[in-house]
Amino acid sequence: MSTALANTLTAADRCDRCGAQAYVRARLASGGELLFCGHHARKHLPALTGIAEISDETGRLSSEPSLER
Repeated sequence: MSTALANTLTAADRCDRCGAQAYVRARLASGGELLFCGHHARKHLPALTGIAEISDETGRLSSEPSLER
């Protein structure tokens, strides 16, 4: 997995399969880009490994939310 991609995914980035918040970006050599939620990333990324630059931010799913008062 690559961390070299400059853009961090935000809540506005949505999974191309289901519309949930995207946590994984796959940039294809042809210039295309695919966004996936954690579920669809696990399903589709094996087919993209080696042909796409992958940015995986699914680690954010398990981090503790901060409580601000």
